[in-house]
Amino acid sequence: MRIVIIEFISLDGVVQAPGGPEEDTDGGFAHGGWSHPFFDPEVVGGAFDEVTARADALLFGRRTWRTMADAWPGRAGDPFADRMNALPKYVVSATLGEADLTWSGTTLVPGDGAVARIRELRAAPGGDLVVMGSPTLARTLLAEGLADELRLMVMPVLLGGGKTLFPGDGVLRPLELVSAVTSPAGVRVCVYRPAAGV
Repeated sequence: MRIVIIEFISLDGVVQAPGGPEEDTDGGFAHGGWSHPFFDPEVVGGAFDEVTARADALLFGRRTWRTMADAWPGRAGDPFADRMNALPKYVVSATLGEADLTWSGTTLVPGDGAVARIRELRAAPGGDLVVMGSPTLARTLLAEGLADELRLMVMPVLLGGGKTLFPGDGVLRPLELVSAVTSPAGVRVCVYRPAAGV
């Protein structure tokens, strides 16, 4: 399976709480929901439609999984929601238990063995394993060389601080820009893959 990470990201590299005010207020972050003014169904929504159409499963960190598990099950009848609810889901957590997995089709990946289990999933046959949000998990996947594709929806906004996506370990990781499209609101949807032979 290919691991595909898809993220809303500000011009200054922040990925924290794009969906709503209470999504993630860690560090006093006060701009939750910042992606909404820039969302459009054709370009930005189309990027998510394309990714989920190729997905065989979804992979989340605990916080993003909880947000999604609260949001999607009640939206039955919407094609995107139906796809999200039908896909197998994996959640990485050291604190959730099996009884907490209320979103149908969810499998727990214990935090202490997460990287090894994700390597196994990636080595298994199948389509894409898609990571939405989950910045801590996404950063780990990038640091471990486990991300096969990075889809960034670069929003024309500066947030002045917050959680970021990229490892801060000083390692050089060249990427190849595969495609880029700009929405009418100025969102640049960029698809990157690890550069071959570098």
